[in-house]
Amino acid sequence: MSWLWAIIVGLVLGVLARAILPGKQDIPLWLTAVFGILGSILGNAVAGWIGVEDTKGIDWIRHLLQLAGAVAVVALGDMAWQSFRGSRKQRT
Repeated sequence: MSWLWAIIVGLVLGVLARAILPGKQDIPLWLTAVFGILGSILGNAVAGWIGVEDTKGIDWIRHLLQLAGAVAVVALGDMAWQSFRGSRKQRT
């Protein structure tokens, strides 16, 4: 069941990250979910490094770090996806 939650949270974070980033990100929805999951993992790691991974109540700082991680991963992943798709289109 934890994998299902990871996919759902990753999709939500990925979509939020795409909404925050300016311009249009031309990446598929499945890749948005993957980037959101990776950003969530990155945010959790940063939260652990600074000591806020488990607090009383709602972990707002951890959630903000997860969203920031998702924004960073979606931004970098979109650039990588565009360069991959651009080089792939030129070959055909």
